[in-house]
Amino acid sequence: MLPIFAIFYLLLILPQQRRQKKWQQMIGELKTGDRVTTQGGIRGSIIALKDDAVHLRVPPDNLRLEVTKSAIVSVFRDEEPKKSEK
Repeated sequence: MLPIFAIFYLLLILPQQRRQKKWQQMIGELKTGDRVTTQGGIRGSIIALKDDAVHLRVPPDNLRLEVTKSAIVSVFRDEEPKKSEK
């Protein structure tokens, strides 16, 4: 019985805990200007942050939507290329 529980833990519980920690870290690092995708498939840019929600600007009409942070599934950051100094 113990080996079955160990296999169950390694294959199901441990990966889920890792995904949860990674998602919580992603939500904690949100900042204005990040582009996000919600669970409903809405893509937009963060224009304001609250405790448990974010305000998104959604193209093409620049709609302003408020969604909960828990609805965010992915974040895309526009990394600025570093300018080389001469």
